[in-house]
Amino acid sequence: MEKSLEEVNQSVSTQNKTTVFRKILAFFGPAYLVSVGYMDPGNWATDIAGGSQFGYTLLWVLLMSNMMALLLQSLSARLGIVTQRDLAQASRETYSPFINYILYFLAEIAIAACDLAEVLGMAIGINLLFGIPLIQGVMITVLDTFLLLFLINKGIKKMEAFIIALVMIIGISFIFEMIFAQPEVGSVLKGLIPSMPNENALYIAIGIIGATVMPHNLYLHSSLVQTRKFDRSAAGIKQALKYNFIDSTIALNLAFFVNAAILILAAATFYKNGMFEVAEIQDAHQLLAPMLGTSWAPILFAVALIAAGQSSTITGTLAGQIIMEGYLNLRIQPWVRRIITRLIAIVPAVIVISVFGESVTGKMLILSQVILSLQLGFAIIPLIHFVSDKERMKGFAISKTTQIASWIVALIIVSLNAKLVFNEIQGWLETSENPIFLWFTVVPLAFGFLILLLYIVFKPFITKSKLEIQNHSPHNMVLKFSPSETYTKKNIAVSVDFSSADEMAINAAFELGGIEAKYTLIHVVETIGAMLFGENADDHETSIDEKLLKEYEDMLTQNGFKVSTKLGFGKPNKAIPKIIKAGNYDVLVMGTHGHRGIKDLLFGTTVDKLRHEISIPLFIVKN
Repeated sequence: MEKSLEEVNQSVSTQNKTTVFRKILAFFGPAYLVSVGYMDPGNWATDIAGGSQFGYTLLWVLLMSNMMALLLQSLSARLGIVTQRDLAQASRETYSPFINYILYFLAEIAIAACDLAEVLGMAIGINLLFGIPLIQGVMITVLDTFLLLFLINKGIKKMEAFIIALVMIIGISFIFEMIFAQPEVGSVLKGLIPSMPNENALYIAIGIIGATVMPHNLYLHSSLVQTRKFDRSAAGIKQALKYNFIDSTIALNLAFFVNAAILILAAATFYKNGMFEVAEIQDAHQLLAPMLGTSWAPILFAVALIAAGQSSTITGTLAGQIIMEGYLNLRIQPWVRRIITRLIAIVPAVIVISVFGESVTGKMLILSQVILSLQLGFAIIPLIHFVSDKERMKGFAISKTTQIASWIVALIIVSLNAKLVFNEIQGWLETSENPIFLWFTVVPLAFGFLILLLYIVFKPFITKSKLEIQNHSPHNMVLKFSPSETYTKKNIAVSVDFSSADEMAINAAFELGGIEAKYTLIHVVETIGAMLFGENADDHETSIDEKLLKEYEDMLTQNGFKVSTKLGFGKPNKAIPKIIKAGNYDVLVMGTHGHRGIKDLLFGTTVDKLRHEISIPLFIVKN
C-alpha cells in the first residue's frame, strides 16, 4: 500500500511524550498548513468586495463558511487518521478509472484556480511594498519552488513552524488594522444575522464560500494528519482524532478572524464612506493610508498579503502532489510538480494582465474563487461517503447526526453552485450573439457535470467499493481441480486483476487444461505511468502488481501446475491482444464481476474490443 506524501509520512512521533500538553503539541501543525488556504489572497479579494459593496451584511457567510470548513476538515482528518489513505487514494479505490480521471481533472482545475489567486496576491503584495511591476512580481513567484524544497527537506515540523510564523504575521497585522479602523461593534454583530441584499451579493457570497471551504484543503488535510506516528490501537486512534479536532478548531478560528478582519476593514473604511466599488486589492491598499490616517496601515496590509501568498502557495503545492499521486499513482519530483503548477497559473495571469492591464486582477481573483466553489461538490460528496462507510472506517464511521449535518452542508454548497451556474448560463444565452453555439457546448457540458455529480452521490449506495475486490490474496484462493478427467487445451492464457474474479477464472482454466497444460497469467497495469512509459513504467502500483503476480505464480507452481506470468501496460483491450499474438495460446480465460445495467455498457466494450482483436477462443467466467 503506497503512502501519502511518502517522504514525510509518519515522520513525527507523538509517542513517549511525558505530559498531555507535550502530546497535544506533537499533534499540532497539520491544521495550520490547511488554515493558510482559508486566508489566501483569493479570500482577500472576495472579502474586500463583500465589505465595500455590502458593509457588514455578509459576515454571516464567513461564519457559516468557517463552521462548514471545520466540519469538513474534521471529516478529512478522520479519513486520513483511520484509513491511512488520503481523499484522492480513497477515490481511486472506489470509482472506476474513467470517473477518477474526471475527478482528477476537476481537482487539478481547482489547484490551478487556487494557484492563480496565490500568484496574483503575492505579486500584488510585492508590487505594493517594493514598487516592482506586477508582471515581474508574477515571475518572481516562481522562486518559491526552491523555498518549498528547502523546507520539506528540513522536515514537516520545520515547514509547519515556518507556516505558523507567517500566520502570526498576518494575524498581528490585522489586529493593528482593526485598531486603526475602529469598526462599529453593533454593526459587526448585526452582520452575523443571515441576509442577502441582492443577486450580486449571492455571487460574492458563493465566492466567499469558494475562498473559504477549498477543495484542495480536503485532500491536503487527509494526507498531512498521516505525518504523525501514533499507537494504531482503538484508543490511540480515538486520541489522535480528538487532538486533531482541537488543532483544526484553533487553526480555522484564526483563519476566520483574518477573513472577518479583512471584510470588516473594507466595511469600516470604504462602505462607510460610500466607496462601494472597491474590489481591487491595489485600490484598498492606496486608500487605507488617507482614510485611516496612518502610513502603517497600507504597509501592514502589503506585508500580510505577501505572507498569505507565500504560505498558501507552499500548501497548494503539497495538495497538488497529493492529488496527482493519489488519483494517478504517478510520482514526479516535487520541484517538477511545483514548476508545472506555477506555470499553469503564471501563463494565464501574464496573458490577462498584458492584454487587459492590472485593473482586472480583482475580477480574476474573485473568478478563481467561484471556480473553486464549483469544484467543491466533487470533493465533499465522496468524502462524506467514505467516512460514513462502517467497513472502511473500522468502527470510526461518523454518527448519523454528523452524516445529516454533512449532507446539509453539501446540499447548501451544491444548491448555491447550481443556482450560480444556471444564472451565468442564462445570462450568456440572453446576451450572446451566437446562442446556438452555447446550446451545443456549454449547456451539454453543464448537464454532463450534473450527471457526474449525481453518479458520485448515488454510486456508493448502489455498489460496493473496489476495496473489496482489490489485492486479492492468492493464499485465500480455493483450487477445485480433479486430476482424473481428460483435457484438450495445452497452452492457456488467464487474465487476472487481483480481485475475487481470479479464483473462478483460474479454476475454469484448470478444468480446460488439467495438470499437464501450461498456464500464463496475464495482468495489465493501467496507471498513467504505464500508459505513458509502457514497460519502462516505474511507479508504485507496477511494483505491487509484479509482486502479486509472482505470489500467484509461486502458489500455483507449488500445487504442481506449470505457470508463467506476463505483465502488460496500458489499456487491457490493447495490451492483452499484444501478449496473445506474441504467444502460442489455445484459449484465453477471463473472469468478470457480473456487471449489470450501465456497467455492462462501460465494461462490455472492453470485452467486445478484446474479442475482435484476438484469433483464439475467449472463455468468460462470470463471478
